[in-house]
Amino acid sequence: MKTLFIDACPRTHSRTRELAEVLLQKIPGDMERLVLANEHFPDLDDKGIIDRNEDCKTREFCDPKYEYAKKFADADNIIIAAPFWDLSFPAILKKYIETISVVGITFRYSEEGIPVGLCKAKKLFYVTTAGGQIFNDEFGYGYIKALATGMYGIPECVLYKAENLDVYGNDPDQIIKTAAEAIECSL
Repeated sequence: MKTLFIDACPRTHSRTRELAEVLLQKIPGDMERLVLANEHFPDLDDKGIIDRNEDCKTREFCDPKYEYAKKFADADNIIIAAPFWDLSFPAILKKYIETISVVGITFRYSEEGIPVGLCKAKKLFYVTTAGGQIFNDEFGYGYIKALATGMYGIPECVLYKAENLDVYGNDPDQIIKTAAEAIECSL
């Protein structure tokens, strides 16, 4: 089993990463960490899009820029750790998603133009934390879930979250502990 851990936590001391570490300890097999803040993703400007479209037509994916998509497609489990920021997640995660969404690697189109997933993973775990309340899980997690199930072909998505961490009077350590216990009990 190969697990790909996508760390989209910009802060050095991240409560989201702390919570994700609990999950990482429970998933067996080999694990690769991808710290998005340390990566340099190709620009999808006009030239980048034209080049990628040409590569998709010819199925020429030798360029190193496709390694992110190949690793994502080949993982048995995927864990994404991303704090809940501005009703979504940090921008670096969006740039990563744009990088891995490659026709012929992570998905293809049916004759009717419907995305068909090419990813091996059976499960994607999404771990997030928020200083306040996450009013609607569809904003950050929902976007990732829609991509996973509707485009990449990953049948199951699981959300773990800890919220209201910065609300006056709350005990953030206890909130994280409770969320960690929920992870422990669910696996």
